[in-house]
Formats: sequence, C-alpha cells, structure tokens
Amino acid sequence: MRNCKNPLFSLLALTTVSAAALLAGCSMIPTYERPEAPVATQWPGQAAGAAASQAAADIAWRDFFQDARLQQLIALALQNNRDLRIAVLNIEQVRAQYRIQRADQLPSVGLGLSQSRQKPGASGGDGVSSVALGGLSLNAFELDFFGRVRALSEAAQARYLATAEARKTVQISLVAAVAQSYLSWLADNELLALTRDTLGTRAESLKLTKLRFDNGVASELDYAQSLALQEAARATLAQAQRQRALDENALTLLIGQPMPTDLPAGPERLSGEPLLADVPAGLPSDLLERRPDIRQAEQQLLAANANIGAARAAFFPRISLTGSIGRASTQLTGLFSGGDAVGAWSWAAQLVQPLFDAGRNRAGLAVAQAERDIAVAQYEKTIQGAFREVADALAGRATLVEQLAAQRAQTQANATSFRLADLRYRNGVSNYLDVLDAQRSLFAAQQALTQTALLQQQNQVALYKALGGGWTAEADKAQAAPVPAAPL
Repeated sequence: MRNCKNPLFSLLALTTVSAAALLAGCSMIPTYERPEAPVATQWPGQAAGAAASQAAADIAWRDFFQDARLQQLIALALQNNRDLRIAVLNIEQVRAQYRIQRADQLPSVGLGLSQSRQKPGASGGDGVSSVALGGLSLNAFELDFFGRVRALSEAAQARYLATAEARKTVQISLVAAVAQSYLSWLADNELLALTRDTLGTRAESLKLTKLRFDNGVASELDYAQSLALQEAARATLAQAQRQRALDENALTLLIGQPMPTDLPAGPERLSGEPLLADVPAGLPSDLLERRPDIRQAEQQLLAANANIGAARAAFFPRISLTGSIGRASTQLTGLFSGGDAVGAWSWAAQLVQPLFDAGRNRAGLAVAQAERDIAVAQYEKTIQGAFREVADALAGRATLVEQLAAQRAQTQANATSFRLADLRYRNGVSNYLDVLDAQRSLFAAQQALTQTALLQQQNQVALYKALGGGWTAEADKAQAAPVPAAPL
C-alpha cells in the first residue's frame, strides 16, 4: 500500500492501460467460410436460369392468405400462442446471457469498504494494528491479449442470433399450422354438407323402395340394401361432425383462446373463392438467406467456430489486474470524518502460463473442433431437409392441379351415371343394384374431390412455408428484442 498524491491520475492511468491492452488483443477464431450447399442449383424439373421476380419470403402472410377470417385467426395466434410466446422469451433469456458474456470484456468497478485488525507474533510486540480501507476497486480484470474473452462473447452473440432465427421459424410454423387447420375445417364443413345431402337423398330413396316393397314391386333385398346405404351415410355424418369438432379444438389451441364469435364472414366450403395467392419457387440459393432454420444453423456454426478461438487462447498466458483507489485510516470512522485518513492505492498484476494440465487444454480444443464439425454437418443437413420440403411441395403443385381436374370430371360423370341409373330403375328398365352402385360411386367421388382440393390447398401452404414465407421484417421488429451491439 502506498500513499498517492494524485489518486485521479492513478485511476486514469489504470484505465488507460486496461483499455490499451483490451484493444491490442488479437483473435484466434478460425476464418469462417460458409460450407458449400450440398444440393442442386435448380429445383427438380425447373428450367436452367429460371428465377422468381419476388421471393416467397417477401410475400407477407396477409397478402398470401386472402380470406379475411383466416387472417384474423392468424393474427390472434401471433398474439396469444404460447409456443411463440416461449420463443420470444427465449430470445430475452439468451440476450441477457450475451450481455453478461460481453460485460467480461470491460472492467468491473465496485465500491469497497473493509477493516482488518492484526496482532503480531512474539517478535512483533503486544500491540494490535488496525487498517480501514474505502474506495473504488477493480477485481481480477482479464487483459484479453489473445482474444479468449472476445471469442466467448462472439460465440454468445451467435447463439443469441440463432435464438432470434428460431423464433422466426416458430412463427412460420404457427402461421402454416393455423392455415392448415383452417383449411381442414373448411373441408370438413364441405364433407359435412355433402354427407347431409347424401343422407337426405338416401332417405328419400329408402322411402320409395319401402313403398315399392309394400306394393310387391321391389324385393326385400332391394329394401335391405337401401336401408344399409342410408345407415352408412348416417355413420359417415357422425364421423364428419366429430372431425369438424377436432379441427375447431386444434384452432382453439393454436390461437391461444376460445374461438371468437365475431369472425368476419368467409367461405363455408373449401371449393369457394380462391383463398391463397400464387407462390414463386425461386432458386435453392434463396433458401440460404431466407429460411430462418438455415440461418439459425449457420449462427450455431459461427458460435462453434468462435469457441475454437477461445480454446486456442487457453494455451497462452492469462493476464489479470486487480486494483483499488481510495482512502485508508487506522479507524473505520476515520474514513468519513477525516482524522488520519490518507489517499491510498494498490494494484497487482497476475500472469498465469499453462505448463502442465494433463492434456486439459488440448482436449478442450478437440471438443471445440468436434463441435464445429458437428455444426457443419447439422447446417448441411438443415439445407438438405429444406431442399426436400420445397421439392416435395413443387412436385405436389405440379400434379395436384391435374389430379383435381380429373377428379372433378370423374365426379360429374358419376353424377350423370347416378341420375341415369335412378331414372332407369324408376322406369323398370334396370335393377336396384345399379342404383346402389351409382350412389356409392358418386358419394366416394365427391368425398375424394373434396380431399384432393384440401391437399392442393394445403400443399400450397406447405410450399409457402418451405420457402420461408410467413414472417416479415416489420413483424420481426415488432416482436423480437433489438439485436445488441457487436462485441467491442
């Protein structure tokens, strides 16, 4: 402990030395190079050089989903869904952890007050010495000459950005899930109406068959077959009612509240007005920049790459400073009342160079390198999975429209066949078995038509989701926490 005539000068000198050492630190983080995408440069069946004028990720969900009722349901889900809320809170948690890690790059200055009393040994006499200290203190601040602290801070920042991308992925999945459930609900409404119409038709047919049976015109076999056909429609009706209730429950969970009663008017059937806009496919390279899950995987790769720098720096000396500046007195009360209090300062530097650690640092570097290699594989796997999702959706778009047109023509043909078979039966030209077969074929074709229409619409939603659509920069700014400043 030494007296100091100019304590402020000492504090400024200590701060200057620390800042100079901090800025002089080097980085041992390996130079990052983005791995080559392990996928083709074109989608299957796409012409070479073809590109979209607008990326699907730039199409806001309000522009893609054109049904006002669906738009309100999605808005409610973005406001109330608990999965999305957890994702936003995860960002806050990782953001705070990043700030803690970043704070290690700057000195931690505190206000300290202490008093010590000591009685010397036999050679020191019988007196008791007392020292009271008070002032500012700097505790074990590491001079980051080799970039260890900076590397840890960059890794923490990358993890924070990865969490922000994860929230975007949750939002995209949520928007798509609401749309898929809503489309299923519309399809079930259509199937329910179709089943009710079919049940009514078969009930009328049963009445006619019963009348003909009572008058000896139809056989008991005709009556039993007509009754079985009616009960089959009744069972299908109960199944359709149950499925629609399940879809409503799924929507309730997604929007995070009971289904509102003031929803805008909308189509009651799936085969009404167009509900979705067209989606441009773009190029596979667009996914690297626009799909949040791929960007999340790359941020995790960057974090693993930064950890290698921290592991490398562990092989070099670690230098830390501890110091204090303030006043000293023989009595604690003297610090505040004057008395014998004098200005005092102290500082100490510590350098630790690893010599023998039983291979701990080498193992730590090997772990960091293995984690980086795992992150590379995970990044490539994410790209491949995204490529397949888009390719599957494009294959569905290329075939489902044609399938839908064919099934619509088949349904019209079955309707004509049923009308003619019923007319022939009523005029005694054919037997009732022809009518039953025509009824069953028409009902099956109508159900298949609705299911194919649902698949076509849901495939369009899946393509929009696979291309990274469902979140916008404006929504991201409104819901996500601001990105902290880059490390010093």
